[in-house]
Amino acid sequence: MLEKLEGVEARYIELEKLLSDPSVVKDLAKYQAFAREHADIGKVVSVFRVYRNTLENLKASMELLNDGDPEIKSLAKEEIAELNREKEDLEDQMKKLLMPRDPNDDKNIILEIRAGTGGEEAALFAGDLFRMYGRYAERKNYKVEVLSQHPAGAGGFKEIIAMITGMGAYSTFKYESGTHRVQRVPTTETQGRIHTSAVTVAILPEAEDVDVHIEPNEIKVDVYRSTGPGGQSVNTTDSAVRITHLPTGLVVTCQDEKSQLKNKNKALKVLKARLLDKMIQEQDAKRSKERKHQVGSGDRSERIRTYNFPQGRISDHRIGLTLYKLESILEGDLDELIQELATFFQAQALENAE
Repeated sequence: MLEKLEGVEARYIELEKLLSDPSVVKDLAKYQAFAREHADIGKVVSVFRVYRNTLENLKASMELLNDGDPEIKSLAKEEIAELNREKEDLEDQMKKLLMPRDPNDDKNIILEIRAGTGGEEAALFAGDLFRMYGRYAERKNYKVEVLSQHPAGAGGFKEIIAMITGMGAYSTFKYESGTHRVQRVPTTETQGRIHTSAVTVAILPEAEDVDVHIEPNEIKVDVYRSTGPGGQSVNTTDSAVRITHLPTGLVVTCQDEKSQLKNKNKALKVLKARLLDKMIQEQDAKRSKERKHQVGSGDRSERIRTYNFPQGRISDHRIGLTLYKLESILEGDLDELIQELATFFQAQALENAE
């Protein structure tokens, strides 16, 4: 590992020189690429330099064990024990920092929430989840923009799709994909019986043109009149858009905006995100055949979490975590839950890498 870390440090020093090179400063694209790489490996280099200093101090303390003074020997032993603990901690940090980084981690996301089994109750809970994620996004200073929505008659949503914009949005939300189960007494229930409903959540990294390129002849665009909330333009102008991706059969619709062009642009964003997600899922499936464990696959069919209202309990089944703070979590207090998930999957990835 030392040899690899020395190579990273050498590259870091090289990048520092490149970032002050006038020819690089003039080339904005090149400068930004070098600056990102410099920032990415800066944490590794910082920890490595502390680690190297710790090794030097450890070596010096080991030499003191040969001292004839018993008091100095005793102090050296205490210092060695402390330095060994520090060394192990720094090694753990460097292993994590040297792990291959998910290239999508810094991206914005497309959040898709759909009501599943449970009828009206599922639609209501879809609304609860959207509110929860929206409040958490606000706490992280992310921007939330609704791209498409299909409200349910009794409240909530049959489906709602939104973009969450902010540095690191994907790394924050990526473990939320899957089936979310809710257990509670519906407002329409007269005998106080607990019903179980389900909602599916999909977290898709926003696709850039470099990730997914769509040729004009690969899509079919249909326009039609809006049928939901939207003001005076509803049923009077062909502003709603349906885009079909012919090679895959993927279909995206959008009718939230009064402008046909805006609806088309929003629908294209969702389509590109779904195509990128399809590519990622196919790559993960291929890799899973080559390794025993697949970490954080985001399988849409996996039941990942249960929200039990009578007990005020939320349980994440992937990591065996149960928290009795359902009310605050639904208000957007997701930090503890998301941190536990990130720690768990990171530990699994480290284990599989060894």
